[in-house]
Amino acid sequence: VALPFVGPAALGFVVFYLWPTLRGFYFSFTAYDLLSTPQWVGLDNYKKLLTDDVFWTSVRVTVVFVLLTVIIQTIVSLGIATLMHRLTNSVVVRGVILFPFLISGVVVALVWFLMLDYQVGIVNAALTDLGLGRIAFFGDPNTALLTVAIVSVWRGMGYTALLIFAGLLTVPPQVYEAAALDGASAVRTFFTITLPLLRPVLAMVLVLTVIGSFQVFDIIAVTTKGGPVDSTRVLSYYIYQLAFTQSDFGYASAVSVVLFLAIAIISFAQLGLLRAGESD
Repeated sequence: VALPFVGPAALGFVVFYLWPTLRGFYFSFTAYDLLSTPQWVGLDNYKKLLTDDVFWTSVRVTVVFVLLTVIIQTIVSLGIATLMHRLTNSVVVRGVILFPFLISGVVVALVWFLMLDYQVGIVNAALTDLGLGRIAFFGDPNTALLTVAIVSVWRGMGYTALLIFAGLLTVPPQVYEAAALDGASAVRTFFTITLPLLRPVLAMVLVLTVIGSFQVFDIIAVTTKGGPVDSTRVLSYYIYQLAFTQSDFGYASAVSVVLFLAIAIISFAQLGLLRAGESD
């Protein structure tokens, strides 16, 4: 009985995920420009990675971006979820918080790009009115990556906040009542009761945030295009440039395989370290 229901999803997985992944692994061992037949080159593409300065710069930028996004988004989402849990259960409030996640990443990037524009952006206009200097948010190598990370956090924090909020609803209220009777403060209750019981949810949120951060593309493609001075050239955008700008699909596939393996290893490590299925 279950097969007719599982079949379409399984077919879609094989056609759109499994088969392209296997072909990507194959192309990573070839020299391929899309217009000619792939030529087997063995490990040459992977050897090239070791001496590719742009690749290692992209790795460094990607790691910094992931750390910024994960830390900021987790803290902000946890704070929003806690406030919702303590102050309101309004469906309208939940919808407003989730709304940015429902907007296309390209639209989000365009809106923030206009708002933070150095010349006509409303944010810089406000800074000028306050007597502060204008900031080249996307044009300064020192601020571009942080700006992109904040835009990414703004888009995704509503979704992760609702996931954490759902986890908070599963915590028995009797636990909080017992803590209050014992004289525990709100801060101590949060760190000794709420966080330990949220471990499975937080583990899932961290894994989803890490995977999404490693795969960021649309915001960077719309706003900075990897610049200025490679300060926002993450691996996913470098893969795009290799494949669709330089037509080097073989080498781009090798970089993609490295990114895939990195995400898989980090995700499994997170689940293991956080004991994702357990709580204290």
